[in-house]
Amino acid sequence: MSGKVNKYGAFGALHALLAVALGAFAAHGLKDMLDEDMLTIFETGVRYHMYHALGLLAVAALAGRSDNSRLMLRGAMLLHIGIYIFSGSLYVLSLSGVKVLGAITPIGGVLFIVGWAMIAIALWKGRKAE
Repeated sequence: MSGKVNKYGAFGALHALLAVALGAFAAHGLKDMLDEDMLTIFETGVRYHMYHALGLLAVAALAGRSDNSRLMLRGAMLLHIGIYIFSGSLYVLSLSGVKVLGAITPIGGVLFIVGWAMIAIALWKGRKAE
């Protein structure tokens, strides 16, 4: 299980790196290219990207302390996929202006919700005796 924990920790760190880079790109490279609404959409993608990158790091740190780490890692997988769908669709929407992509974003949001629910259940039910 340790390899999977490390994998999600690495994904979390890489997603955090990407969120910082994309946030800097938005602040310095896109502010003159996008209108305010599209820039706000891009920044929303960056914000949720970072939130869930940090979540992946937390799950990787906590999974080894839970008796139910398999469920936690399944939740982490949903967070990982959710980043691509939620934040990715917002990035592409803001850069392309193709509004129909906004219909994909809620799928990523549902993955976030289900992933966090799985993590919460795993932590609640998988507490090691202290």
